[in-house]
Amino acid sequence: MSDTATPILSVNNIEVIYDHVILVLKGVSLAVPEGGIVALLGANGAGKTTTLKAVSNLLRAERGDVTKGSIEFRGERIDRLSPNELVRKGVIQVMEGRHVFGHLSIEENLLTGAYTRRDGRAAIARDMEMVYAYFPRLRERRASQAGYTSGGEQQMCAIGRALMSRPSTILLDEPSMGLAPQLVEEIFEIVRKLNVERKVSFLLAEQNTNIALRYAHYGYILENGRVVLDGAAEALRGNEDVKEFYLGLGAAGRKSFREVKHYKRRKRWLA
Repeated sequence: MSDTATPILSVNNIEVIYDHVILVLKGVSLAVPEGGIVALLGANGAGKTTTLKAVSNLLRAERGDVTKGSIEFRGERIDRLSPNELVRKGVIQVMEGRHVFGHLSIEENLLTGAYTRRDGRAAIARDMEMVYAYFPRLRERRASQAGYTSGGEQQMCAIGRALMSRPSTILLDEPSMGLAPQLVEEIFEIVRKLNVERKVSFLLAEQNTNIALRYAHYGYILENGRVVLDGAAEALRGNEDVKEFYLGLGAAGRKSFREVKHYKRRKRWLA
């Protein structure tokens, strides 16, 4: 990334192994500048979610471990902290699949996001109002049981719950999954507003490369557990390989991944 951008989060040449034998990430490095939106792109199974869980320290719950490299937040190593400790430092993950507590109301879900805080009810109430200002639909549904709300409302609830912890960095996993295009735009617009107005940094994993590169400042593309390309979002949008394989636009129009041999792609990535 740019030499002038100060990383708030640095992932340095990490390897991740599951069950002591399955190598999933192979020397992944990336940086998120303070106040930046960084997109982690790639097909399903490329290693995006594993990268986020390595940062948030949720890997151990799935018998995974960072076996090489390091992860730093504000210059301090965090790869051996508990997820709890990490939330207190300002890093929180919004999981793929809109994990809400289905039996609780929307407002009760939001309050669970403040469980690490010790700054009193008044401050928490102010932040609840802030969340409702960004997500007016949640205010309307505040008393509704979360499990019976729409997918878009659950995604908003999951992001709002993360905001209640007062994070400086949010790890956002597949926010567009299963949502209608209009709702996806709405979610990403709110991400941009949070970034500009609240100075929240984002590392977001997303299969929808098109929308991710419209809202991100910088992007990394993963294939088979490795970073194969990175650059400013605008440059990636104009890159012919990215157009062909991730935006579906080849020189002759739309193409399928299956139309091109993998070795040709790899040769061009590494050229």
